[in-house]
Amino acid sequence: MRKVILVTGASAGIGREAAILLARKGHTVHAGARRPDRLEELTEHGITPVQMDVTRSDDNERAVSRIIEEEGRIDVLINNAGFGLYGPVEEIPLDDARYQFEVNLFGLAHLTQLALPHMRAQRSGRIINVSSVVGKIFVPLGAWYVATKHALEGWSDCLRLEAAPFNIHVALVEPGAIRTEFFDVTRGRLEEYFDDTAYKAQFEPFLKMFKDPKARDRSTEAQVLGEVLVEAATTPKPRRRYVKGHMARPALFIRKWLGDGIYEFLLRRTFH
Repeated sequence: MRKVILVTGASAGIGREAAILLARKGHTVHAGARRPDRLEELTEHGITPVQMDVTRSDDNERAVSRIIEEEGRIDVLINNAGFGLYGPVEEIPLDDARYQFEVNLFGLAHLTQLALPHMRAQRSGRIINVSSVVGKIFVPLGAWYVATKHALEGWSDCLRLEAAPFNIHVALVEPGAIRTEFFDVTRGRLEEYFDDTAYKAQFEPFLKMFKDPKARDRSTEAQVLGEVLVEAATTPKPRRRYVKGHMARPALFIRKWLGDGIYEFLLRRTFH
């Protein structure tokens, strides 16, 4: 059955791959992102580009209204837009931290609020939230990014219970290390704090990891996660959580079964 789907953060990486794969399978895909030049490339795949910033209420309202006007329904919302803010809690300005939450949580929450009434009216729908393996674990210098993903996990679980009576399913996708622009963007933000930081002993291993071509090579291709999003969006019986990507399952296993002490010991060995 053809579905009408909105994918945010679709200009690159996981979102772009998912949008293309869904369009190839015959679904009607609207792809949202802030960069119009990247979005135009998707039109050759039969995808409708939507220039939008999820932190702007007007953009979200315009995107959902346009889909309802053109398609008459919205079946799947894939909340993929987001970024990673890394740096010491002591040194990251709180305005930066608030913006991290605006993008990774409140923006997608507003978009979801706009889509839900239409899904309730049609008695079907699917909300897919792209979280991260750090929604269940933690790493040094990642406090604000990790906090948004921990919040998204709990928020999505609560929403799943509320939406279930209306035949609306809520799924979480928890990627590990993925080969996308995330590495470069995160490294760039880290370097902004590096020169004057008191936490150089922890910064240096992080920057080395982000610059290491071997680390990038070990990470999982974005297309693999795109395929996971396709499954979550289209399978008749979606799971609550999808874990995929380099080191995702081992990290979850260590913390769950070996405990925080062993998990933190390994982190200190890696980042000190």
